[in-house]
Amino acid sequence: MKVLIFNGAMERKSQSTPALLSNYLSEQLNEMCIETNIFNLADAGIPLFDTAMTEIPHSVEIMNQQFLEAEVHFWLAPLYHGSIPGAMKNCLDWLELSSKAPIPYLTNKNIGMICWADGIQAMQGINTMDAIAKALRAWPVPFSAPLVRSTLFEAENPTEITAVNKEKLNLLMNLATSRKVEVRESFAPVV
Repeated sequence: MKVLIFNGAMERKSQSTPALLSNYLSEQLNEMCIETNIFNLADAGIPLFDTAMTEIPHSVEIMNQQFLEAEVHFWLAPLYHGSIPGAMKNCLDWLELSSKAPIPYLTNKNIGMICWADGIQAMQGINTMDAIAKALRAWPVPFSAPLVRSTLFEAENPTEITAVNKEKLNLLMNLATSRKVEVRESFAPVV
């Protein structure tokens, strides 16, 4: 099984919230003998989505390949002004390149969603990611992790995720990686 951890934040610091969450997920999945790849949007060089482009940027080709090869995704996003970062949505829009493939977009992939906010509104980011995942024909895991940033890390060790939040993340990982979507032939996409 291949898992993609999509860090949709634009932070590059090694001790940032998205880096710490991505690394935690990767470490836990590796302990489960699951191959993981962290896709850091801030380092990917994904340009603005442009349907008029005649030559596809190499960074977009790599991104599409990684997103399509992974069977399970974990999408991580901070809540910015009531939604996910625009750069994250822009990146997902580039999956349009797969629209003519035999299995387009993210068809039948499990998507686990994690969003954090300073207040309790992180669910707004989860709802946005849920709508995008469904539009891309993926299966959002029926459990998500909306996190309150002020309670995300231990007070005495600001790089250690609290036990309560580890429990949420572990449950999300277990659900996303243990459930396989079964699709009957009669419901296969018509090409």
